[in-house]
Amino acid sequence: MNIGIPKERRPFEYRVGLSPAGVEILMQQGHLIFVEHEAGVGAGFSDQEYERAGAHIVYSPHEAFGRADLVLKLARPMQEELQWLNPGTTMMGFLHLASSRQDRIQSLLNSKITSVAYEQIQLPDGSMPVLRPLSQIGGLMAAQIAARMLQTNFGGKGILLGGIAGVPPAEVVIIGGGNVGTNAARAFLGLGAHVTVLDKDIVALQKLADRFPHIVTMLATRRNVERACAYADVVVGAVLVQGERAPIVVKRDTLKLMKPRSLIIDLSIDLGGCFETSRPTTHDQPTYVEQGIIHYCVPNVPAIVARTATYAFVNAAIPYISEIAALGIEKAMKENSAIELAVNTYKGELLHLQQWIAEEGD
Repeated sequence: MNIGIPKERRPFEYRVGLSPAGVEILMQQGHLIFVEHEAGVGAGFSDQEYERAGAHIVYSPHEAFGRADLVLKLARPMQEELQWLNPGTTMMGFLHLASSRQDRIQSLLNSKITSVAYEQIQLPDGSMPVLRPLSQIGGLMAAQIAARMLQTNFGGKGILLGGIAGVPPAEVVIIGGGNVGTNAARAFLGLGAHVTVLDKDIVALQKLADRFPHIVTMLATRRNVERACAYADVVVGAVLVQGERAPIVVKRDTLKLMKPRSLIIDLSIDLGGCFETSRPTTHDQPTYVEQGIIHYCVPNVPAIVARTATYAFVNAAIPYISEIAALGIEKAMKENSAIELAVNTYKGELLHLQQWIAEEGD
């Protein structure tokens, strides 16, 4: 199969759809790989590394997209990229269509391609193996983001997360006890913060309490969310509903209860955000202030640790990429339910997407 690795064109997207090591694996399986010139620069991979792995370097996006039967991306394609895809092509990427505008999805349908969303590859036990490592990265990065944004020179409250003798640590509230929330709790605890985690699932809370004896756990009722936000210095939103827009769990009125210059980090913003006041920001302008509360709502947080994120993503995704490359998308869908569940569009038809209208998209 011919496989294309284009350069990512979204602002601040430094990752790449396949590492040189991944190219080598697919080349050994007999596939032909076309990598766009400097596609891997943001993640620290040179054209020479790709060539040594066996790839062919191409010097235009038209070649990277147009010569491929299978296109490997990270981010959802932009409008111009859809025009470079041939009908019948299969494209894999982190699509997050549940938070995309309807017209963007319609453009994807009009292109008559088959799109596979990495974040929806789901095993029978409910786990999402390709999303998992990037969720881990996002959760772990929440602590270093918070540490920076709490600094006075960034407009924060001037609080040290771990405190010091005679001065208490920061109060951190994490809403969502899944993969993102668990890793965020781990990172914040490592820096010495006092951590409270809320979730609707008592079993998830029990697992967290067993793993981290020093955290506080609470059921995520509206009253408990309001109580926790009122004393928090940092509130992290880590809510995921598979294949749907993230639910709003913190209402606008709740911000009135929070302490001035407290920090909100919405890690659910890829799926629309779980705070009513959230709107997407960028890495060069990551925050805004609403009702006196600092909001950090950058969608592609793992992109700024592009090398780690690319390696982690490829490690998780390569079995599914290899299967589709070997069998073709139709046979892979029939033989592997995890792949079948991740197909969002199939030759102009919408599949496996319960909610696909959002107020905000790219």
